[in-house]
Amino acid sequence: MIRLLSAVCLLAACSPAKPPEEGSPMAQPNNATYGTGANLAASAPDAILRYADHPRGFAELRLPEGEGPFPLAVIYHGGCWKTGIASQAYMAPLATRWQSLGIATLNVDYREVGDGGGWPGSFTDWAASTKLIEEVAERYPVDRARVTLVGHSAGGLPASWLASASGKGGPVGQRAALKARAAIVLDGPGDVGAEQPAFDSLCQFSAVEPFMGAAPAANPPRYAAISPAAHAPQLAQILFVQAKLPAPSQTTQAALAAGGARVSVRENPGASHFAIITPGNPLYTANEAAMLAVLRGEE
Repeated sequence: MIRLLSAVCLLAACSPAKPPEEGSPMAQPNNATYGTGANLAASAPDAILRYADHPRGFAELRLPEGEGPFPLAVIYHGGCWKTGIASQAYMAPLATRWQSLGIATLNVDYREVGDGGGWPGSFTDWAASTKLIEEVAERYPVDRARVTLVGHSAGGLPASWLASASGKGGPVGQRAALKARAAIVLDGPGDVGAEQPAFDSLCQFSAVEPFMGAAPAANPPRYAAISPAAHAPQLAQILFVQAKLPAPSQTTQAALAAGGARVSVRENPGASHFAIITPGNPLYTANEAAMLAVLRGEE
C-alpha cells in the first residue's frame, strides 16, 4: 500500500517548533504538533470517520499494510481540555509509527471547554466515538479482541473512563463499560479529582475545575462519578508511561486494579511531556517495546 503525504500534512507535521509543555496559556494552531513530527511525518489517514455532526466529531483511521487482523489503538489527545491548545493532529506521528508496526489506529478529536466540551460535552463525544470501534471492526481487518484505549495527558481520562460503567449521576447518565482489552495512559491522570493539583501544575493554569464545572470540594458526587474508586475500569491491563506527572498513588492504582486490570507504571523522571510520544526520540524509544506489548496483547 502506497502512503501519500499531502501538502497539509507536510506543513502541519514537519514544521520545526520548540515543544511547549502541555498547557501553554497561548492558544496554538489547531494543527500544532509540538515537535512530535520532528522525526516522522504523519501519514495520510486511510479514512476520516465521523461520530457526531459538530466539526470535531471525527477520527482518523490508519491501517497497516498486510491482511490483518490488526490490533486497534483508539487514541485520545490532550490539551488540558481547553479549546485552542491541541487537537488530534499532534498524535498523528505516533499513530503513524504504530501503523508501520502493525497496529491499526483511530485518532479521535473531540470538543473541549470553549467549544461545547467539558462536563458533559467531552464525555458525550468520548462515548459517541466508541461506535466507530464497532464500525471499524465490521468493515476492516481489525481484531476486536485486541482494542487498547490510549490517552496522552488529558486524554488519559477517556482511556480509563470509557472502560468503566457509569451510574445515573455520570456525565452521560447510565452506561455500560466499553469492551476493550487494555489502556495506555501517557503522562496522564489516574484519578482527576485526586490529582487535580498535579494536573493543574502540568497545564500551568486551572484546568480541572473549568472542565468539571466545579471544584472537587464543591461537587464531590461529580468527581466520584468518574473516579476509579467508585467505577473501576473493566480491563485486563493498564499501563502508565509518566514523564511530568508522578505515578498515580497506590490507592488509585488499587482502585484501577479492582476491575481485574494488571496496573503497571513506567516513570521517566525529568522527561518532556511530549518526548515520550515522539517517535524517534530516545525517551519514546525506551518505552516503545512496553507499549507495543500491551497493544499486541502480549502481556
